Amino acid sequence: MPHLFRLTALALALGLLGSASLTLAAPTPSPATANDSAPLPLDDLRTFAEVLDRIKSAYVEPVSDKTLLENAIKGMLSNLDPHSAYLDPEAFRDLQESTSGEFGGLGIEIGTEDGFIKVVSPIDDTPASAAGIQPGDLIVKIDGKPTKGLSLVEAVDLMRGKAGSKITLSLVREGGKPFDVELTRAVIKVRSVKSQLLDDGYGYLRITQFQVNSGEEVGKALAKLRKDNGKKLRGLVLDLRNNPGGVLQAAVEVSDHFLKSGLIVYTEGRIANSELRFSADPADASEGVPLVVLINGGSASASEIVAGALQDHKRAVLMGTDSFGKGSVQTVLPLNNDRALKLTTALYYTPNGRSIQAQGIVPDIEVERAKLTREQDESGIKEADLQGHLGNGNGGADKPTKEKINAAARPQDDDYQLSQALNLLKGLNVTRGD
Repeated sequence: MPHLFRLTALALALGLLGSASLTLAAPTPSPATANDSAPLPLDDLRTFAEVLDRIKSAYVEPVSDKTLLENAIKGMLSNLDPHSAYLDPEAFRDLQESTSGEFGGLGIEIGTEDGFIKVVSPIDDTPASAAGIQPGDLIVKIDGKPTKGLSLVEAVDLMRGKAGSKITLSLVREGGKPFDVELTRAVIKVRSVKSQLLDDGYGYLRITQFQVNSGEEVGKALAKLRKDNGKKLRGLVLDLRNNPGGVLQAAVEVSDHFLKSGLIVYTEGRIANSELRFSADPADASEGVPLVVLINGGSASASEIVAGALQDHKRAVLMGTDSFGKGSVQTVLPLNNDRALKLTTALYYTPNGRSIQAQGIVPDIEVERAKLTREQDESGIKEADLQGHLGNGNGGADKPTKEKINAAARPQDDDYQLSQALNLLKGLNVTRGD
């Protein structure tokens, strides 16, 4: 039954159509589970019918019944919360594409704030990240069109387009003056997991987005890091910064790679299928390696599930800044004619029962984003450089000034938060005597 499998995979995914929204599979609620035993509001329905009739007969231009009814549906959903939406056939197809890790656009995750479109996170290696767009930027215009009052789906429609075509976004950053950024649309191919050794014994693992196969990729990355190091790692940095979320099951699988037992996440909602619990199995692909997790304001949804689980189980030290605070679950409910509803149906909770909704995950150690600059060593010489200097009393070799070697750039060289995470791991090993 390939169609049903594809639908389930979609319903388990976070769409990149508009907002950082975690979605779950769930059938359409039956009358018993939807708790609609209250009688229909006949007076309100009569008012609705009267408004529909008045618009059809008196509006300055003819409007079809289909347009009026679709707009009414969109209005119902848009006034519930920022993440519920009506998906027409094109939007439904876009949501399906976004779960595969390859789609067209700018590579930007958005939400809403005070009626404006707000950047949740740019995705690595995309036009948005290359242009320097940052989490928290407000998109005030798209190709000169004001975004005030636009829905997320409408904003995404404006930003999507043919690969190679150009688009201009007007941004406001931290209350400053608006500025324009020109981008070229591209087919976005998201590489979910990246890894490398930072220093001897210390690994770096970055998850840019939680896709269907991200859990498996993390397992492979951990094995490769161990192989490249030649022995068990001494420490690992898990980078979830600017990760807008994704597939729930992938977040559970990633958490499970670092936990041996206990609850990972649970959800609570009104329909039976929205109440789920996920627990860890005894296997530990990370071998208990000391772990620092980096988060920031662009870490949302599935990222917060992983960070919250590892923090509650005291498996990792969280470093960075407060996360986004997206703790609601959206269920994709297919309708007739290739349409669907993306409806908020539940909240998710960390193992200790914390709801992250509108609060976020608070790091154990707060480290703001900063730019690293290096000062030159003023001295230039050491004792061992001086002619006729005494030898070491214990017979140790001299250590004169080393000639500077242009070493290959490392990720931690220009990333203050990452360098602090690496220093913390090294400090932990020093205090443990490793």
